[in-house]
Amino acid sequence: MKILGIDPGSRLTGYGVIEESPHGFQYIASGSIRVTAEYFPERLKQIFKGLLEVVERYQPEQMAIEQVFMHINADSALKLGQARGAAICAVQAAGLPVFEYSAKQVKQAVVGKGNAAKTQVQHMVKILLNIQGEMQIDASDALGICICHAHHQQTALRLQKGWGK
Repeated sequence: MKILGIDPGSRLTGYGVIEESPHGFQYIASGSIRVTAEYFPERLKQIFKGLLEVVERYQPEQMAIEQVFMHINADSALKLGQARGAAICAVQAAGLPVFEYSAKQVKQAVVGKGNAAKTQVQHMVKILLNIQGEMQIDASDALGICICHAHHQQTALRLQKGWGK
């Protein structure tokens, strides 16, 4: 199963794609959609169109996205929520199911503790996916969201099989 992870942002939206197999996780791609527009509705359009292109190119089967958390600045939180909405609409338009995880859940799944720093998440993502070289923090966060989703799906499947006995 191919999973698309999205780390939404109004200026930089990170994405990552992994494939889950019986042998573990395989890194497919990652990157960022750099939003250049100044007019905010145009930024949302760029996020939407950029993610449609990512979905078309990599053909994921599911999407996982980070839930919005309240920033100190309410305006920033609203913009982040709108960027997240544009991302969700893009993958819904492509017919993908959407799964949501808190930042704490992602950090716990990848690092083992819910208060891990972004650099710790990035380091573990690179180890878990055998990625060499530099990586943008937004892309590593998106890959972390993929890993979190894959772990949750595996656990749900194990529980389902266990209940079926």
